[in-house]
Amino acid sequence: MAEAIARQTASDVIVAASGGTMALGFVAPPTLRVLEERGMNVQGLSSKPITRETRGNAEIIINMTGSPAKRVFSADESKTEDWLVTDPYGESVEAYRDTYDEIETRMTEFAARLRARRTSSSEAPARGK
Repeated sequence: MAEAIARQTASDVIVAASGGTMALGFVAPPTLRVLEERGMNVQGLSSKPITRETRGNAEIIINMTGSPAKRVFSADESKTEDWLVTDPYGESVEAYRDTYDEIETRMTEFAARLRARRTSSSEAPARGK
């Protein structure tokens, strides 16, 4: 969800890519449904694991595992931001909608911070994971 939201709402400041610590290998159908309901492009979305290489290439890692970055991404902790977001997997479609809203709100705030930082320093879009 976060990747799709970032690509459509913050592509001016984020080059979005996603990866999971426990990737399913497919995007859950309710995720696709909610993204489509909200007008998000779902083309090319996939569930893939985060690798050492992708972590190394990211400027910023948004950690939505529910565990602190220091436990999950200890080597990359300094470039990780923790977002406590409800994982809706296995729940109702309404739970997916609620999670979408949580992520969208956080993404809007995050993109605003990046835009402000870019304005003050003329930076290129951040590469995320």
